Amino acid sequence: MRSTYSKFQPVLAAGEMLRSDCKPARSSLSTSLTLAAMSLGYGVVQLDVTIVNTALNSIGSSLGGGVAELQWVVSAYTIAFAAFILTAGALGDRIGAKRVFMTGFAIFTAASLACALSTNAVTLIAARSVQGLGAAILVPNSLALLSHAYPDDKQRGRAVGIWAAGASLALTAGPLVGGGLIALVGWRSIFLVNLPIGLAGLWLSWRYASETTRSPQREIDLPGQVTAIAALGCLAGAIIEGGALGFGNPLVIAGFAASAVMAILFVLQERRAPQPMLPLSLFGHRMFALTSLVGLLVNVAFYGLIFVFSLYFQRVNQWSPFATGLAFVPMMGAVLPVNLLAPRLAERIGAPATIAAGAALAALGCLALLGIAQGTSYWAICLQLVVIGGGLGLLVPPLTSTLLGSVEKSRSGIAAGVLNATRQTGSVLGVALFGSLAGQADALLPGAHESLVISAALLLAASAVIWWGASQASSR
Repeated sequence: MRSTYSKFQPVLAAGEMLRSDCKPARSSLSTSLTLAAMSLGYGVVQLDVTIVNTALNSIGSSLGGGVAELQWVVSAYTIAFAAFILTAGALGDRIGAKRVFMTGFAIFTAASLACALSTNAVTLIAARSVQGLGAAILVPNSLALLSHAYPDDKQRGRAVGIWAAGASLALTAGPLVGGGLIALVGWRSIFLVNLPIGLAGLWLSWRYASETTRSPQREIDLPGQVTAIAALGCLAGAIIEGGALGFGNPLVIAGFAASAVMAILFVLQERRAPQPMLPLSLFGHRMFALTSLVGLLVNVAFYGLIFVFSLYFQRVNQWSPFATGLAFVPMMGAVLPVNLLAPRLAERIGAPATIAAGAALAALGCLALLGIAQGTSYWAICLQLVVIGGGLGLLVPPLTSTLLGSVEKSRSGIAAGVLNATRQTGSVLGVALFGSLAGQADALLPGAHESLVISAALLLAASAVIWWGASQASSR
């Protein structure tokens, strides 16, 4: 028996070598497919940020309701997204990012089906809020799983670049895909398209993603979570309903008061919580505070304008959903290539100067659109839309980099979560504010002009704030 074993020992050794040689290839395949799953998760979240805007007019015609209801269709998603994203990251740390990510994907996919089957505006708004919860779970945990799959800094940087590029592509494709689907099938199809994406993402995650290390000592700040949702929801609701009922209405005033009370309670909770969802000490870093503020202001302008221009194209100019989707493509399409150029420019003139230039460029685009009227040719406004998109693309990469560089590396995860939360909060406020200005049919065009003026002012303020902050920091 021993002699027989010795005869086959070289063969067995060769087999062991072959198996060991195969392991890296299998590992490489697993990490690549993990990247694909994470990209699908982040991509579908970004797709739903823009795809719904092209369907607003069709949804309003089908389910009834005015601009206030359409604002809630958009804002319910972003309120849940903004409010839950910090807690979702902490939950992934506590019980494992893979299981939380897959739960988020399942919630998002099921909520997308519920959106498609909605028979009235209230049901759709409720389903959109659950969809936003799923989105909030997906984003931070997709990054955690990517970090786990790519321990090497260089490979992880490339993976995150692909992850972000896929999301930019989805953001760009959203209006066009939405317009095409609505023209061919109807508005419900923009939610049904998420089902195959969700199923593919779930299978890839289950099959190839590896679970992260759990941190049972990580606590979930439930009181902070509840007060954050209440503060943001009451504020958005007061602004939205203020456009419909009037800002002197007792219910609207009560909404603003409740929001202020909840905001104070939130700050008090975060100051005393042992593990707060939003560590207030981060805002002691000057550049962290300023870049967070810039992210908020920029998103108020950008996503508020997308909402208003979706209504302008369809209700004032009577364009089809597909034509509206085409109209947004150059604006969204300018974001990705300028994203790629922004880091090189930041290396030459500095990140704060690049952020300031991007915000100022977008402000000029807003001011150049003040001449829009009923029937204005698309070619008379296309360049201005591209300039706004290009300005956004120019400022986001250095904004993110500056914010992450302003805190210790050990806190970069929570810092990235705060940036996402503040930007989504800006989206909520932009849609609520600009929608209230354009809430009535006869006020849509004047409301669009007011929205452009406010956007330009906010973007110029963002440019001045970051420029001032950088000069103050360099003078010390």
